[in-house]
Formats: sequence, C-alpha cells, structure tokens
Amino acid sequence: MTAAPRQSRPSVPTIPELPTGDGTVRPRISGAAWAALAIVYVVWGSTYLAIRIAVETMPPFLSATARFVTAGLLLAALLVWRQGPSALRVTPRRLGSAALVGVLLLLGGNGLVVLAEQSGVPSGLAALLVAAVPLWVVLLRRASGQRTSAVTVAGVLVGLAGLAVLTVPGLSGEVKLTGLLVVITATLMWSTGSFLAGRLPMPRNPLAASVYEMLAGGLACLPVAAAKGELHDLDLSAVSTHSWLALGYLIVFGSLVAFSAYAWLLQSAPLPLVATYAYVNPVVAVFLGWLVLAEPLSLPIALGGAIVVGGVFLVVRSER
Repeated sequence: MTAAPRQSRPSVPTIPELPTGDGTVRPRISGAAWAALAIVYVVWGSTYLAIRIAVETMPPFLSATARFVTAGLLLAALLVWRQGPSALRVTPRRLGSAALVGVLLLLGGNGLVVLAEQSGVPSGLAALLVAAVPLWVVLLRRASGQRTSAVTVAGVLVGLAGLAVLTVPGLSGEVKLTGLLVVITATLMWSTGSFLAGRLPMPRNPLAASVYEMLAGGLACLPVAAAKGELHDLDLSAVSTHSWLALGYLIVFGSLVAFSAYAWLLQSAPLPLVATYAYVNPVVAVFLGWLVLAEPLSLPIALGGAIVVGGVFLVVRSER
C-alpha cells in the first residue's frame, strides 16, 4: 500500500472529451494515461511480493522505516529541485494533519501488512484482503452521515461476504487467523487515514503532503521496531541480496515511480478509471505470488478473492 495524494482542484487540467451516440460525452484517454495506469497496476500489485521477499531476512518495521524515510527524502529533494523550497512550506496545523494521516496509512496500514507477511500470510492473500479498503471507506462515510447509493451498499455487503470466506478458519490453508486479522486491521487503519485525508486541513501541494506523510509514517515505525527488539537483533550481514533488492524496488518503484504516476493520473484521467487499481492490484499480486514464490492458490482463496474484487468493482462503479 502507498500513500494517496490529495487532488489539487485548481491545477486539474481539462480532459479532452468525445461525443457519444446518446448526446453525452466521455473523456478521451490518452496513451500516456494508459501507460501510467499500467505502471500503477503492475508496480503496486507487485509491492506485496517485494514486501514478502524483503522481510525474509529484514526486520519488518525497520524495513518500513528505511523504505518510507528514504522515499520521503528523495521525493522532497525532487520537489525542491522542480518547484523550489517554497513547495515544502506548510503551516503547523497542516503539517500535523499530514503527519497523522501518514502514521495511519504507513505505520497502521502498510506496517501491519509487512508484519503479517513476515508471519506467513501469502502476498497474494494479503493483497486480496487489502482490496477491501474501498469498502471500509464507504462504511466510514455512511457513519459520518453521508448518503450512499443502494448499489454501493450492495457492493459493500458482497465484499464483506468475500472477506468472510477468506478468513474462515481452515479455508485459507495453513495461514493463521491472527495473521489474517492483522491484515484486516491494517485495512481499517489505511481506510481511516484515507477518510481523514479528505476532511483535515492538508498541505495544498499533494506531493508535499506525501513527503510529510512518508516521513511521519516511516519515523513512526522506528519506535515500534525498537520496542520489538529489531534494533538490538539487527544483523546487516544476515540480510540477503534478494531482500536488499526488494527494498530498493519498494523505494524506487513502489514509493516514487508508481506514486508519481498515480498523482499524475488523479489530475489527468477520469477518477473511475484511476480507481480500478483497487481491484486490479490484487489480481497482479496473486499471480506474481503464485509464479515467483509458488504461493498456493486454493479454491476458497480464489472464490473469496473473486467475491471481494466483485464487491469493490460495484463500489467503484457506483461511486463515479
């Protein structure tokens, strides 16, 4: 999972539109938009595999700290280079909001996924569970008093039924129920952070907001790592080359390349199209986990995953 930037309304360009037979118009999707979407599909879908490889020999929360602090500093340097130091200026209130969202997203959301994968949850199964994030966001919106359509509610119910299939003891093979519950807790934390990001006073520059989110979330993982004894037990000589390469992939591609593509898509493509990553990523993750790590793909996992993805599909389609 990767921090989602806030959309900057004043800078959203006009998307070319094409007339349709019924007199309405539909946006014209450029080749660049499809290329950026393909990056988000594949790269974000592959981060679950990269996390699984990284934590084979790396402490989970220390690896998360290294990933997000490094990515945050690189993004800050890039932002200063392209837009000048003023791009990072922010009021204390907006900085605090970004820090809170970053902790919820990256410590609570991503950090717990990392922990679950180290405890034996397959990367593909973790991705299927994380696909339920849009469902939790809808429930949070309803709890806040916002009305939603009947189709959206139906999508949430379908998705929750899929989660039930994925978490029923014995149906997910040898995966412990505690590991699955950790991932579900991670999705709740990520959903809460995403929900609050649209309601708190955040930095106006979406890239600056993500810099502070990544730095806050990454640094928040450090005391957790210390409490778990990861600093004391750290042995860099025991970290495999594969784990180092996976961490580098997460920093460069997962947190910079794919994030930049996603941030650009939010301002250059229709939101319903961009939102399709929520149900394409788990398909990519399941396939890569099976292909690279020979993770089992049992019938209950395939069925539960298909139900979750179907529910998310209904939510995304109805929330356009």
